[in-house]
Amino acid sequence: MELGSFVRAYLEGMRQTQRHQPKTVEAYTRDLNQITEFIGHDCALKDIDTMSIINWVRILSSRNIGGRSISRKLSALRGMFQDAINKKLITSNPAVDIRAPKTGKHLPHALSPDSMSRLLDAAYDQSDPEAVRDQAVFELLYSSGLRLNEALSLKMRVVHDLRGEIRILGKGGKERIVPVGNVAIRAINHWLEVRSALDHGLTDRLFLSKKGSPLSARTLQRRLEVRAIKVGIDQHVHPHALRHSAATHLLESSGDLRAVQEFLGHASLSTTQIYTHLDFQHLAEVYDKTHPRAKLK
Repeated sequence: MELGSFVRAYLEGMRQTQRHQPKTVEAYTRDLNQITEFIGHDCALKDIDTMSIINWVRILSSRNIGGRSISRKLSALRGMFQDAINKKLITSNPAVDIRAPKTGKHLPHALSPDSMSRLLDAAYDQSDPEAVRDQAVFELLYSSGLRLNEALSLKMRVVHDLRGEIRILGKGGKERIVPVGNVAIRAINHWLEVRSALDHGLTDRLFLSKKGSPLSARTLQRRLEVRAIKVGIDQHVHPHALRHSAATHLLESSGDLRAVQEFLGHASLSTTQIYTHLDFQHLAEVYDKTHPRAKLK
């Protein structure tokens, strides 16, 4: 069944049952007509996916529509899809895991691929164990999308015979296995070659401070800031921005939100949706290329 036809029938059903206040029906009508215009009246219900709804949410957010208003619109949409499920027109609700962006929640800006290349390809003193260590951490954060504390908590045993993946203990003690790219593997192996210069037998952590103790987040953050300034990046670069950039670039390239959710170790898809806030222009391009009804006349 086509979206436009179903929305008309759904709204008419709301009016006839008289279980909703006129203002509620009016708000539902406005919100559902809005997304119908965006997706297309002729789009089949079964062809509407999570990414197309996220794309719509991005537009609303880019127009400075508040989180509360977007939440109301999504609630109307979830109710409509649930009615379609009850009528056996579709089998799942594509809006069920989508949440509105949290008003006032500031996330680190993703660096562009070019800025990431400048940051990671910058020359450093390869005879300096601290510089070699920094490179290994930076490459790992970006390659595998790790939280900083996940990287700094790694033990030596985890990287023995490193072959393209690593087991991470994330939030709540939840384990996940993430890929590690070849460049990051080489950087880690280089660090392992010089690690003994800082190892005083105080810890079995992979990454050490110059005193041989576990490397602190503050030290790594400070050294990353120095690197960013050195290569001319004109924005504050926190270690978490490397994770954010990895997720954003992966989502931009693939459009696969579920895969990015697993990559980041998020328990909820809605967390990934909010975290990886793509700019609308690129997401629109992904939508146009991949949605089966995006270009139908």
